[in-house]
Amino acid sequence: MDINFELYKIFYYVAKNKSFSDAAAELHVSQSAISQAIKNLEKKTGSQLFYRKTREIKLTYEGEILFKHVEQAYNFIKTAENKLLESQNLENGEIRIGVSDTVCKYYLIDPIGRFIQKYPKVKIQVINRTSRQILNILKEGIIDFGIVTLPVHSKGIAVENYLSVEDIFVASNKFIELANRRISLTELSSHPLLMLDKNSSTRQNLDSFFQKKQLNLVPEIELESIDLLLEFAKIGLGIAHVLKESAVPFINKGELFEIKLKEKLPPRKLGIVTMKNMPLSRTSSEFINFLRKKKLYN
Repeated sequence: MDINFELYKIFYYVAKNKSFSDAAAELHVSQSAISQAIKNLEKKTGSQLFYRKTREIKLTYEGEILFKHVEQAYNFIKTAENKLLESQNLENGEIRIGVSDTVCKYYLIDPIGRFIQKYPKVKIQVINRTSRQILNILKEGIIDFGIVTLPVHSKGIAVENYLSVEDIFVASNKFIELANRRISLTELSSHPLLMLDKNSSTRQNLDSFFQKKQLNLVPEIELESIDLLLEFAKIGLGIAHVLKESAVPFINKGELFEIKLKEKLPPRKLGIVTMKNMPLSRTSSEFINFLRKKKLYN
């Protein structure tokens, strides 16, 4: 049966109020419109749905069957409407973010904390992946948006510049002869280097920079974690290429020092990526606004 939902809605209100006039008042329509709608519904279902008993109207057996299911459906719809309204008011909702563990640790924890403090009922799921993997799971709909190392060359993805971050080389006192002076890229590349694996965007950007200088980087050790690069550098296994913020605690303790280069490394840009033509939820949009504010204040 192809029946307009509006007829079921009117049926629900008549059955709930046990009155045509009360249903008309609640729906802000005329009583004749209510009567006509019920006649149409009875015609389409092929069943009498109400009968009159004294001053009240009662549901027939068929009407009781229909009301049982219509009431459940109507309650589901009202719940959905309320949940949608709550989401628009940020009283609930979920945000799924794709980001590397390093970027999350140094650039995302603070805005997440502030956002949850303001909207405690919103759930945030953080999925740690490399930039390339983040683009893949974004296309698959697993996340709402991601934060990746730029540039991004992928169809269907919108990119917004977020932050510029600084990468540096650090070493332990085993390489103390390199301290307090600036060294060339050529001299740097002659020492054992500790780097992220070649599939990471950070590493690819670094390789590209050195190749433009006609230099080829051959790291002694490749890892997937900046935290491990720092630990390996701390015990003197080589010179590590890391995010500056991650190295500051080690530098302050005197466990590592920054290698000063004659040619400064270019800043690494981070971007917020979303799917083009795919609207974000209110909660995700509001969180991205938090990130924009952090960008302005930093």
